[in-house]
Amino acid sequence: MNILITGASRGIGRQIAIDLTKSGHNVIANYNKSEKDAKLMQEELKKENYEIDIYKADVSKRQEVKSMIDFTIKKYGKIDVLINNAGISQEKMFTDITENDWNNMLQVNLTSVFYTIQEVLPYMIHNKAGCIINISSIWGLVGASCESLYSVSKAGIDALTKSLAKELGPSNIRVNSIAPGIIDTDMNKNLSKEEINEINQSIPLGRLGTPKDISKSILWLINDSYTTGQIISPNGGWVIT
Repeated sequence: MNILITGASRGIGRQIAIDLTKSGHNVIANYNKSEKDAKLMQEELKKENYEIDIYKADVSKRQEVKSMIDFTIKKYGKIDVLINNAGISQEKMFTDITENDWNNMLQVNLTSVFYTIQEVLPYMIHNKAGCIINISSIWGLVGASCESLYSVSKAGIDALTKSLAKELGPSNIRVNSIAPGIIDTDMNKNLSKEEINEINQSIPLGRLGTPKDISKSILWLINDSYTTGQIISPNGGWVIT
């Protein structure tokens, strides 16, 4: 399959890109600012005789998204799977959030998903097949203190996922969200060892998640043919809805 992943140079996106490449798929790994990380991933895979495309684009800008989609279609002819992983986070008291904070967060986390899906859909609808997976967050499900803006952006992704699943089902296009719990990535590097231990004690499975845990869920959703409109949350039992 031909798979486009946004925000794929680090963390969860990187693991997804590596695992899908090693599973035999053609992967286009998008990055924006982390060119060094993207090239390092490409080089490491090449040493193991795997090929991966990397593509620089700011997915918060529609024209750059369009250029990325055009590149993929020109090279591979179609896009079978779109994985929207790019995003930013912010911890701030709600009363301190600025209008710029609000606009930037929604543009990067939510509007970018609108852009990528809208640019990819004509091709998927034409082929009467497609799989769209959006990476949201557990905070989109239950909210987080001092992360209200981030929570809003991820809840918006989940709402879009449910709506599009209904709209695109007749075209044989599946749309799902993965809403990870706390995952051991750079996004959570601000947590101290004491804070991590405290979190682990509150998780039934006793540990933070890993990027590999999320990648496994992605692989399952790609191969599945009857799941759509679902918000799947690998979180170790931390939140059970």
